[in-house]
Amino acid sequence: MEAIGNTGSAIGIFAKDGVILVGEKKVTSKLLQTSTSTEKMYKIDDHVACAVAGIMSDANILINTARVQAQRYAYAYQEPMPVEQLVQSLCDTKQGYTQFGATAIGANNQAAQSILKQDYKDDISREEAVQLALKVLSKTMDSTSLTSEKLELAEVLLSPSGKVKYQVYSAEALTKLLVKHGVTQPATDAA
Repeated sequence: MEAIGNTGSAIGIFAKDGVILVGEKKVTSKLLQTSTSTEKMYKIDDHVACAVAGIMSDANILINTARVQAQRYAYAYQEPMPVEQLVQSLCDTKQGYTQFGATAIGANNQAAQSILKQDYKDDISREEAVQLALKVLSKTMDSTSLTSEKLELAEVLLSPSGKVKYQVYSAEALTKLLVKHGVTQPATDAA
């Protein structure tokens, strides 16, 4: 639990039209290029994704276990594994079970959960969930401002055709979103 408390926050919010995952990236060096891969967001199956905090080797084992379980189910039954069943199965591996519509792990998770309990509502939309997630991170991160270099954001949603879609926001799209929600100021060119 100590390792999870010392890492960047990860927040998951269940909305009526999708799921929002957002995570704080801990930039260790400006020389390290992180734009080519995600550090906190992982796709389990076409309809399931997760955000992680803590010891990455533990997270990798749980992610791989979840992926294998989801694929075995899909192979056996020719349909996606129900999320509740996947969570139950994974938590049996971890020997524990907790599931909420809005939760946070990582540094300052108590403050984040307090804000989530206060502002989360059952019929929240994806747009409102994004705004809530950004609000929580802006109040709980050690950094003074949110930028696309310090965050990752992913969504699991239904496409207009009815297919479940997982998407991770690019740095450019995340910057536009941060400006739109007033969490950061637009970049200005210095003359």
